[in-house]
Amino acid sequence: MKMVCSKQALVNGVNIVSKAIPARTSMSILECILIFASNDSIKLIANDMELGIETTIDGDVNDPGTIALDAKIFGDIVKRLPDGPITIESDENLKAKITCLKAKFNLPGRSGDDFSYLPNIERYDYITISQYTLKEIIRQTVFSISENENNKLMTGELFEINDDKLRVASLDGHRISIRNIELRHKYEPRKVVVPGKTLIEISKILSGEVEKEVNIFFMENYVIFEFDRTVVVSRVIEGEYFDIDQMMSGDTDIKVLVNRKDLLSSIERSTLLVKEGDKKPVIIGIEDERMELKINSTIGSMTEELSIEKEGDDLLIGFNPRFMIDALRAVDDEMVSMYFMTSRSPCIIRDDKGKYIYLILPINFKTVQ
Repeated sequence: MKMVCSKQALVNGVNIVSKAIPARTSMSILECILIFASNDSIKLIANDMELGIETTIDGDVNDPGTIALDAKIFGDIVKRLPDGPITIESDENLKAKITCLKAKFNLPGRSGDDFSYLPNIERYDYITISQYTLKEIIRQTVFSISENENNKLMTGELFEINDDKLRVASLDGHRISIRNIELRHKYEPRKVVVPGKTLIEISKILSGEVEKEVNIFFMENYVIFEFDRTVVVSRVIEGEYFDIDQMMSGDTDIKVLVNRKDLLSSIERSTLLVKEGDKKPVIIGIEDERMELKINSTIGSMTEELSIEKEGDDLLIGFNPRFMIDALRAVDDEMVSMYFMTSRSPCIIRDDKGKYIYLILPINFKTVQ
């Protein structure tokens, strides 16, 4: 094999596929990037058996072939080469030579026959959305997935399609995040649970441009994201997802309208008095046209008042400040509506059109004087 490409093209390609390299594995071939050079394209591929990424880069192929190279070593070399055309060639003994101007590296390679290629899946049943929309959906929901592998479904996000509506939901047992998107066309009903890891890595790759699109293919065991010149194939998480509608069906008699930035800044200030790992709640008191925030820790205490518009009774309720911060950061509106029932019922943050919904469970607390 012999190919020539620019440094920038190769660096970009390596950065994209490296997101599918496992941190730890007993299979050394999974720690490699496969270079697949054919007459009409140069493809870089990585696959950890759960997530696979393939991207195509520009270049010239003088001699088609394949070789697998250790991803970390190969990536580090490519990033540190001088700016200029890079030539990669390999011989029948799987020795790879990387040349750029006066810099030359020789590396041992692995046969492409040993590599786990992306599964060959017939593609049908897909939706199309903009890269900007998908990147925003992930940003506004992925923080609610669980890190606990004991309940696998909580480590993923529900993608649910009904006609021209897409609902994306995540939960971790303490909160729920939901984004509702209107699609351009109507589709058959579909539900899949996409691993959070997949969505996090995709978000890093997406350009986020409104004009660029993503095709999302829903298969029985896989979901495929196709955009620009990159294909991401991920296994879905099997099982019946939680009944989100039932979880969101509680009554809310109290409504508060508050400036989002003011509330977010106040809660962020309160966390200055909370040590890492400490579960001190922020206490929110709602009375007339004011909201009082309190926090009391071993470091010190804080109180702050905000102006609000309120409908319903007064209320005193406590929350994990981090959960509130995550939800408020995900919202772009100037004013947010918060709905409550009792001090033991969840808070729901949502807009009038239902584009976003955040449910946060309260924390029991002793009244702070």
